[in-house]
Amino acid sequence: MTVYCRSEELNKDGMVTDFTHIKETVLGRLDHACLNDILPFNPTAENIARWIYGQVENCYRVEVQESEGNIAAYEAD
Repeated sequence: MTVYCRSEELNKDGMVTDFTHIKETVLGRLDHACLNDILPFNPTAENIARWIYGQVENCYRVEVQESEGNIAAYEAD
């Protein structure tokens, strides 16, 4: 998974998005879990990328690698 974030201004800590938030919100929930049991949708790489996009503030693009050479991307308009 690759998460891209951007902002015109940095927050009070000098960051666009706190990577700890991404780790806790996304990886903390998905890592070593049966995705069919914890996500309320069909866990395709495309749907997971869209879900991650919705979880991370200032995110504009997410890439989820399903296997070597197979990557799904979800991007804001």
